[in-house]
Amino acid sequence: MSLLEVTNLTKNFGGLAAVSDVNLSLSQNELVGLIGPNGAGKTTLFNLLTGVYEASEGEIALEGKKINGMKPYKIADLGLSRTFQNIRLFKDLTVMDNVLIAMTSKEKESLFSSLLRTPTFYKKEEEMKQKVVDLLKIFHMEDKVDLLAKNLPYGDQRCLEIVRALATNPKVLFLDEPAAGMNPQETARLTKLIREIQEKFQITILLIEHDMSLVMEVTERIYVLEYGKIIAHGTPEEIKSNERVIEAYLGGEA
Repeated sequence: MSLLEVTNLTKNFGGLAAVSDVNLSLSQNELVGLIGPNGAGKTTLFNLLTGVYEASEGEIALEGKKINGMKPYKIADLGLSRTFQNIRLFKDLTVMDNVLIAMTSKEKESLFSSLLRTPTFYKKEEEMKQKVVDLLKIFHMEDKVDLLAKNLPYGDQRCLEIVRALATNPKVLFLDEPAAGMNPQETARLTKLIREIQEKFQITILLIEHDMSLVMEVTERIYVLEYGKIIAHGTPEEIKSNERVIEAYLGGEA
């Protein structure tokens, strides 16, 4: 059984089908790419998978359980987490607080303990802070815990979004153009980190990215979306030589 199974998924906005009859399957501990020209429906698909949009038709199942119609926070609790194409950090909060906010969705504390600030509360708080530091170490950002998010370099802001997503302890991580706006050095660093994250946490990653060198280097399989439809699926080598994919990107015959 697949970890995440998407069957005949469709999203209509008025008379426009932004996503149409999409079938997609993700297995445990896979790193899969989702590519396509601008406006192909990639982010819309992510919004459907994470509950931001409700599907017009079709089904999304996590570990065999249908999750259609669930609120985004419920879907996150089940193990689906994401980053966004446009950075959505709490810019006036510290790096530490940005990650702690995400982590508290999983680390439940009793009302009694929280109100009275019992020793158990403080112990849990220290444990969570240490987990944040441990996550930041993977990205070599542990020395920036007290910086405001808005004062981080752009590449670090992108990485902080990934740290925050990892703090929810996901089964599946959706990365929406994590290299957008990065310079070549930052992109090379991110390429290495994505692979390390997948291996270290043994999680499934679905990656939207326009940087084809990054996608081809880290992914095992690739889905190609055009006008809301999957037009190709295969290994990086198969996708690179697929004439329909080349035509979709270049707008002419291969």
